[in-house]
Formats: sequence, C-alpha cells, structure tokens
Amino acid sequence: MKVFFHKIVSYILTFAVLFATSSFSADMHFCCDKLVDMAVFGKAKPCDEKVKKTERPSKECSLGQKDCCNNVKFSKTGVDDIKKVTSELTSENYIFLHTFFYTYINGFEGLEKNVVPFLHYDPPLISKDIQVLHETFLI
Repeated sequence: MKVFFHKIVSYILTFAVLFATSSFSADMHFCCDKLVDMAVFGKAKPCDEKVKKTERPSKECSLGQKDCCNNVKFSKTGVDDIKKVTSELTSENYIFLHTFFYTYINGFEGLEKNVVPFLHYDPPLISKDIQVLHETFLI
C-alpha cells in the first residue's frame, strides 16, 4: 500500500511539473455570449451563419450583427526558472551522516532474540484475594 501511494504521489508531482513548465494558448469565438468555437493550438473559426434580422429595432444580440461576436484568446506561459536542487556534501555533513547511520545500525544489534528477564521466576503466592477484600473491582 505504501509503495502504491508513493507511485501515485510521484505521478501527480510529475504532471504538476509538466503542466507548470509547458505553455499553450486557447482561442475562443463567442457569438451572443455563447461559445461557438474553441481551438487550443490554432485560431477559432468565426461564425458564418446569418440569422434573419428582426423587424423591431432592439439591442438584443443576434448572429446577423457584426459587433455582437468577439474573440477571446487565453494563453498560459510556461515557467522556465525552475531550479535544480544541488546538494554538496561537506566534511561536517559527511561526519554527521556517518555517525548517525553507525549508531542507528548498531542500536539494533542483538535484538533478534526476544529476552524476557522474568521468565524463570514464579509469581508470588496470594493467600487472599485483595480486590475482593478491599472491594475494588476493575470494570
């Protein structure tokens, strides 16, 4: 389960870095506040349909009007200033890591055998039941 969780997190972080460093643009064409066409890497096609003009003069949007359609361009630029982590191992860090791993590994030596110090001792003989005598019961 732990290995599976690490794989999922690594894939998510990989896609996050890929998305942060990539750039793309999207072009959208709106007519009457409705999305008509959308293109991710090219230009959106304008609407060619003509709608019958209404006889009454109103300010409502229709496809026949020229100023009703508009193009919106969305562009996401990639980040190029990602810094690589550099780790220099100085002599102080080397000494610290050497002593840490040495004490960590040697701290667990000899623990393969489970030692019980009171294994050969008999429990004390109880002549009276102390809990009943003092009327204290664990619930």
